Amino acid sequence: MTTTPSTSSWPPELTANDLDSLTLLATTYALSHGLLYLPINDSPPPTPTAAIHAPITLFPTPLPRNLFNQARKLQSIYNILYTRVAMDVTFLDKIMGAIEGVGRVDDFVGTLWRGWKQHPMSQNLQLGLFRSDYLLHEDAASHEVTLKQVEFNTISSSFGALSYRTAAMHRYLLSSTEYYNSDPHLIAPNFPGNDTLNLLVQGLTAAHEAYGVPNARILFVVQDGERNVFDQRWLEYELLEKHSIHIVRQTLDALATSGTLSSNQTLYVTLPPRNNPIEISVVYFRAGYAPTDYPTPDHYNTRFKLNSSRAIQCPSIALQLAGGKKVQEVLSQTGVAEKFLLDETKGPERFTQDDIDELRASWMAMWSLDINGDEGVRRARAGALKLVLKPQREGGGNNIYKESIPAFLNGLEPAEREAWIAMELIRPPAGVHNWLVRAGGGTGGRVKADVVSELGIFGWALFGEGKTVEKEAGWLVRTKGRESDEGGVAVGFSVLDSIVLTE
Repeated sequence: MTTTPSTSSWPPELTANDLDSLTLLATTYALSHGLLYLPINDSPPPTPTAAIHAPITLFPTPLPRNLFNQARKLQSIYNILYTRVAMDVTFLDKIMGAIEGVGRVDDFVGTLWRGWKQHPMSQNLQLGLFRSDYLLHEDAASHEVTLKQVEFNTISSSFGALSYRTAAMHRYLLSSTEYYNSDPHLIAPNFPGNDTLNLLVQGLTAAHEAYGVPNARILFVVQDGERNVFDQRWLEYELLEKHSIHIVRQTLDALATSGTLSSNQTLYVTLPPRNNPIEISVVYFRAGYAPTDYPTPDHYNTRFKLNSSRAIQCPSIALQLAGGKKVQEVLSQTGVAEKFLLDETKGPERFTQDDIDELRASWMAMWSLDINGDEGVRRARAGALKLVLKPQREGGGNNIYKESIPAFLNGLEPAEREAWIAMELIRPPAGVHNWLVRAGGGTGGRVKADVVSELGIFGWALFGEGKTVEKEAGWLVRTKGRESDEGGVAVGFSVLDSIVLTE
């Protein structure tokens, strides 16, 4: 049994001078090693003229070693589970479709689903770059601490490169200062390695090589005005420097004209001034996960054009739909995960009931708001203070929490209930603090806060033809003030962190 870590009084005390020194070392390391963001700018110039360090913690966050190892073990099971969901067309039609699923009441989901149906894929292979997110959960009665999943991400699973840099920054602080011998946990064997940058690039490289055209390029589909560009650029540099693979960056807006399909569905991108068509091997989406990425029907049509091409999609529309919160809830129902993992006709990989039980142990109770007439809504009203309501959206800022739930339910039309799930709130252990450092404030940008830390485990899978190739691919920690319900770094709710392992 794991109980609240002995480091619940985290972080160790330092003098003001030592804190100032640590802050200087951390921020200058971040600025020197590409742990960066673009600054907020309503009209960003086409060529960046400045950068700021990403929001960071001064100390790594304590995490029980056995729970860290458990999360890593689960990732391979999740990799296979979600690839199988993405290939089960009947299941996705029923759960996420616009005829009998969530797409009936959620226009965004419905439009993606219809586009998938009207523009069939020409490529059997698919690539998933995944991240499974967890919080520690402390049982109110026994005080046992367990690992509970927040969500599983199948599109634009970001911060792999910057999480690699953040872990390296904390190791540097240990090497250079020994954290002023402030705590016995802060020793090198307790700082796990994190090779996320290399491992995610391995996935992209595997897909590129499977496409079979060495001179083709990988297309990064990005957002206009992207502040988190350096997290993407590090992937680009690694692909070029280690694997001699070039990439092309384009927005959906630009691809409406620059992207074309040949008669055999080969995808080409034409860029000025040379105007030579460039063949695309892999389409990697760092956009396209929210309705705001599709302001016009032309943007959706561009996505459908990409999805129907011979280029390997990361993700395909099917895999994006598989990452919906409704799928997460349905998988938690009796027998559904078993159908995907124990049925030997689903694939050559073999799993046991113990594997399923371990997955289920990482899930909080959840249900759809439309179950049994008004029952789902009644349960949500009765338990509102211990719940979060989730729609079929990614990117942060979309969930409804606790006290806000009753009023939200008052305005929710019965027909819209199917698009929402209720999930019991995870209760992280109390008493953990950290120093959060944001750019622009000097030492005044350093704030000590009562915090909650979310662990993300990355993975990748190349699937759809023959045996699935998959790997666990490193980790991420995002830390936020306990008063913040949301957890997305890019939308300003949390900061980048890493791990110190405890027993």
